[in-house]
Amino acid sequence: MAELGYRERPGQHTKFGEWYSTAVVRDPQYRTAPWCDMFIAWAAEKADVADYVGRFAWTPSHARWFETNGAWSAEPEPGALVFFDWSGGDDIKGVDHVGIVERVDGGTIHTIEANVDRIWLKRKVRDQEKVVGYGLPRKVKENLARSAVEGEAAPAGRPVEVRPAPAADTTALTLSDAGGALPVLLEPAPLTVLACLVLGWTFLVARWRPRPAPGGRHRRSGRRRAGAEHRQDLID
Repeated sequence: MAELGYRERPGQHTKFGEWYSTAVVRDPQYRTAPWCDMFIAWAAEKADVADYVGRFAWTPSHARWFETNGAWSAEPEPGALVFFDWSGGDDIKGVDHVGIVERVDGGTIHTIEANVDRIWLKRKVRDQEKVVGYGLPRKVKENLARSAVEGEAAPAGRPVEVRPAPAADTTALTLSDAGGALPVLLEPAPLTVLACLVLGWTFLVARWRPRPAPGGRHRRSGRRRAGAEHRQDLID
């Protein structure tokens, strides 16, 4: 298991990209692709909740999947995925990065993020200025369960990336690029284990929630315009 401070190897190789390129899409491009979302896919697989979290590598596609499945929110909660746009936009098409919400403290969110500050797996503490929205895995699960009970069609979309990986770039993402970032927490904790627990725990907590009445990109800065047609293809 990777510890806090895991960093990508030379050439932008990571264990998460290697896993994704063989276990999910069988495409070698993903071995060196930006890995914030592939780490989440890996952690979700380990926690046995990938059907509700998704198996994405391209963050706008991942955010759109939550929206399509009725699991997109403006409010954070533990176990949610948080999607960022470093330029401050509020459109899913502009999403640059994703992390896992560990806990919420007023207007501040405590997160677990991969490929942050260019190459690290870290805990972060952030305000919500650059947040586009939140994907709620527990809501995906609730909607799937409701559809099964009521005999409705399952929510749209597949929880897995099926398109070619975006080309990785070498532009550094610094703390100044990640606007709104507060100081990094550096407790020595096994972060991949923690991420699995956070993703798994949200479904245990959901069991005690009142039941409602029946009724997959990490783009490093400087590359927002590159590959626009490819990004649109993924989103559409």
